[in-house]
Amino acid sequence: MEEREDQIIDQSTKVFMRLGIRSVNMDDIAQHLRISKKTLYQFVKDKNDLVKRVVQHTCEQHRTSINAICERGLNAVDEQFEISRFISSQAGQMHPSIHFDLQKYHAEAWDLLHDTEKGDIYRCLTQNMTKGIKEGLYRADLNIPVVAKIYIARFDVSFDGELFPQTEYNFQDVIWELFRYHIRGIASEKGLKYLEKKVKKERTQA
Repeated sequence: MEEREDQIIDQSTKVFMRLGIRSVNMDDIAQHLRISKKTLYQFVKDKNDLVKRVVQHTCEQHRTSINAICERGLNAVDEQFEISRFISSQAGQMHPSIHFDLQKYHAEAWDLLHDTEKGDIYRCLTQNMTKGIKEGLYRADLNIPVVAKIYIARFDVSFDGELFPQTEYNFQDVIWELFRYHIRGIASEKGLKYLEKKVKKERTQA
């Protein structure tokens, strides 16, 4: 039963990511999953419940993937880059209306996403900055809690469809610039030299 439930949430996530949330109803979900609506309602109460479960599932997947990156033993700059690249790839797979749909039509799911992701990003950033200071790549005088909150505020802005409309901006480019802006602000002289090498390498490979 639990495995079946996980499959339904996982497949529903893919449908929402591809088509958006508002444009998809429970009949559509059942059709895409090739199950009856009656079967679907055995696992979720309604669309609100499904959306909330999808958000929870997505947050857990992101946390697992980011933790895996942190366990690879990379230095702080490379670790932050890989996390930024992962976030960029995930956001690139989302339907453009996802954030708007959540905010306007599924407030509880939006609050869950916002609070969970914000908490995960804050934890990840503080650990990364502590690591970078120990490695000599980041400045020793960083006020870690303040910098983490500033980064989160900037990160939220990068999803603003009015500020960065998809018709004009590539989301991967926005995240890349955010990454460089962040590292330049916190790096030591050693870290800046390493960042310059990394930028040249990434541009050569692009």
